[in-house]
Amino acid sequence: MAKSLHTVTLIFKLPYYTEWGQSLVIAGSQPVLGSWNVKQGLSLTPVHERNGLFWCGQISVAAGFTSEYSYYVVDDHKNVLRWESGNKKKLVVPEGVQDGDVVEIRDWWQEASEALFLRSAFKDVIFSENENAKRELKSSSSLSKKLEPEDIVVQFIISCPRLAAGSTVVVTGSNPSVGNWRAQDGLKLNYVGDSIWKAYCVLRKAEFPIKYKYCQISEAGVSSLEFGPNREVDVDLSSPKPSRYILLSDGSLKESPWRGAGVAVPVFSIRSNEDLGVGEFLDLKLLVDWAVNSGFHLVQILPINDTSVNRMWWDSYPYSSLSVFALHPLYLRVQALSDAIPGDIKEEILQAKKQLDKKDVDYEASLATKLTIARKIFNLEKDKVLNSASFKKFLSENQEWLKPYAAFCFLRDFFETSDHSQWGRFSQFSKEKLDKLVGEGTLHHDIIRFHYYIQYHLYTQLSDAAAYARKNKVILKGDLPIGVDRNSVDTWVYPTLFRMNTATGAPPDYFDKNGQNWGFPTYNWEEMSKDNYGWWRGRLTQLAKYFTAYRIDHILGFFRIWELPDHAATGLVGKFRPSIPLSQEELLGDGIWDFDRLSRPYVRQEFLEGKFGSLWTVIAANFLNEYEKQCYEFKEDCNTEKKIIAKLKTSPEKSLWVEKEDSVRRGLFDLLQNIVLIRDPEDSTKYYPRFNLEDTTNFRDLDEHSKNVLRRLYYDYYFSRQENLWRQNALKTLPVLLDCSDMLACGEDLGMIPACVHPVMQELGLIGLRIQRMPSEPNCEFGIPSQYNYMTVCAPSCHDCSTLRAWWEENEERRSRFYKTVIGSDDAPPSRCTPEVVHFVVKQHFDAPSMWAIFPLQDLLALKDKYTARPAVEETINDPTNPRHYWRFRLHVPLESMLEDKEIQAAIKGLVTSSGRSFPGKNAGRSGGKVSNGKA
Repeated sequence: MAKSLHTVTLIFKLPYYTEWGQSLVIAGSQPVLGSWNVKQGLSLTPVHERNGLFWCGQISVAAGFTSEYSYYVVDDHKNVLRWESGNKKKLVVPEGVQDGDVVEIRDWWQEASEALFLRSAFKDVIFSENENAKRELKSSSSLSKKLEPEDIVVQFIISCPRLAAGSTVVVTGSNPSVGNWRAQDGLKLNYVGDSIWKAYCVLRKAEFPIKYKYCQISEAGVSSLEFGPNREVDVDLSSPKPSRYILLSDGSLKESPWRGAGVAVPVFSIRSNEDLGVGEFLDLKLLVDWAVNSGFHLVQILPINDTSVNRMWWDSYPYSSLSVFALHPLYLRVQALSDAIPGDIKEEILQAKKQLDKKDVDYEASLATKLTIARKIFNLEKDKVLNSASFKKFLSENQEWLKPYAAFCFLRDFFETSDHSQWGRFSQFSKEKLDKLVGEGTLHHDIIRFHYYIQYHLYTQLSDAAAYARKNKVILKGDLPIGVDRNSVDTWVYPTLFRMNTATGAPPDYFDKNGQNWGFPTYNWEEMSKDNYGWWRGRLTQLAKYFTAYRIDHILGFFRIWELPDHAATGLVGKFRPSIPLSQEELLGDGIWDFDRLSRPYVRQEFLEGKFGSLWTVIAANFLNEYEKQCYEFKEDCNTEKKIIAKLKTSPEKSLWVEKEDSVRRGLFDLLQNIVLIRDPEDSTKYYPRFNLEDTTNFRDLDEHSKNVLRRLYYDYYFSRQENLWRQNALKTLPVLLDCSDMLACGEDLGMIPACVHPVMQELGLIGLRIQRMPSEPNCEFGIPSQYNYMTVCAPSCHDCSTLRAWWEENEERRSRFYKTVIGSDDAPPSRCTPEVVHFVVKQHFDAPSMWAIFPLQDLLALKDKYTARPAVEETINDPTNPRHYWRFRLHVPLESMLEDKEIQAAIKGLVTSSGRSFPGKNAGRSGGKVSNGKA
């Protein structure tokens, strides 16, 4: 009872620099720290000390106090602006403290980059051999000696997520209590869980200050000090009440930057001896074997969600999800559906294997064949499977998305369209209608159950492949698409989460000078925030069932998205959402007043004659009205891009331009896009400058004053005005994604990058992407891998551009510049990308400082002539300039044959090891320098 009355003063001290108007708060699990309510947490006060800014706070607690806690940056109203990454900190007041004792917690702000190695990719895969979870947990809360008046207790606390199996941690330094720089005599730390090591040390006041470092000692007795300058602990002896206990939260062990390597290939591109014309989930096990043999510890794939919107080859586009939860039946291995497949079905599978074994994927034939065979097996064993305990568990855990998905697929096939607005009374989703659709006793119940059955087996097969990857210490990296198809399960079930009268895309960039129009509806972020982004959290939770890392597609979309009207066909005439528009009042103040002239297509007779030649009168008669002499406007039935496309194909006069339809369409689009300002469809007093407005004749015909004003407003809108808004938008949404799973997150940050993007990614611990031919640095034609930031993935190419071989052959002048400036040769470059050139470029990327070097499989295979017989252009996965591109690239050799080629695997493994990118089981815990002659 007496012990519980002891009062202890806790002093928190954290070095941290804030911006004006910001302050720090501690929130924790105990009421005295706000019970996780930041507004009721402990406010800290800034103090300048030892040439640094420290945030300090003080509370009184009872002896034996324990709490979890975190630091938060807040504004003047205690709204959270930023918080620490990683696990919550744990505070345990030492046993033996006396009434009135002062315990000082010298803390550190845990940066997101520090917490990366606590993510599942490392914790459960790369460093799983460390077996920290299996280590004996030891208490560090009790002292073995009675304290004297001059004694001060220091607790050393360090995080070591990369510690090798069998290793221990000690503190060594400038005092006999910590070994006098002899590691073998250092203070041994105890493992307390969550990669944290702790130990107490009792020191005399006169012994301060003490310099020290942490040191790893391997199972074989080899010691290695952490990198960097010595750490130091001191006490303020001038204080009237000096701290009796100092808890040194020292962050993470300072080790050499860990660098890894991986291979990227879409599942559909894999070829094996077992597949039916397309790669399958179980083929990933072979790919993992190849990765291990080649020294890699990561396999990256494209999205694997069901995309069966149109039931044709258009659905080969993997970024247009029918459901963000359902897996694609295309990747099913029908041979694995049952152990008792009848002989006639086995023969059918063998025949299908021969028929579908083509150079490229035949999307429609492979999918149809698999579903036909799967249905026959389902009919034979449905009762056995659907009544099994494992299936019932799967259904129970996934019914929230699985039942709407099955109902959607049934209605799509029944109405022969995925456009749910055409489904009559089923066009509006409701729980009651869903229950009737999937309920027992209906004539179509077996159709519903068949979709359950397919998803169950897809889940089982992908889970098997994912477990195999983890077992072999290979990270399986998935892909999170930025959008969903407008005719999808998600837009049917959650229509308020999407802006259905809009489309998503990208402004003109390296990939396409006309921009891209992906067709997805943009997100209603305000509506999504009402349940703390539950839809997004559900997506990430589902993804984490299979993957330990993921790529966030078009991460810029979480800052701002390029929004187009749903009637647009190209991606040029769009605006950013969110963004601050130009107000009519603002424009008038700058002398801009003729809004109709600036925001409607500027069409003059001379333009028509220049674009269409002798055909101009026919085009004008069919598509335009002359409202003033030699001035034209588009007719109502063709005043949008999609209307123009339709009229060109259906007009009774189409025979007049049928042979020139493409050039006529481009000419009409140019005229329609010949505007300077885009009027906001929801507020006619707001405007947005058209992208590249100076390229238009509308702009060129303006007076000089108007041109100068519009130039200034254009650059302000695109490069300055929105930065803070976009930063705030990203900091609302991205942390929710990152915090709802422990997967390692990478962001695809190619394109026109606002200034706010990279600082936010750094702040949140997001790993960016660097493609050598698309440098993020201005006025630079080719990226320099040796200068890349550590928090990046580097690659010579990716699925959204041509392979290294194809790129080399595309442009002779560019090839010559690359050969001279990057490779450093004045000789004429070879016309084809020889294995020697590939070796140079690949080695550049292996040697880069980037955390990850991830290579498209095609680029790696080009290291050997044997794999370059196929025309390079045929290895392209995607052509971003073609909205109807057929995603069908397939490896021309099966993985089994690649596994037999020991030569190329050894060559790649040699590049991995020589570059210092460790492979599974090796160099897992390498740290700093050795202790020599008793000195650090």
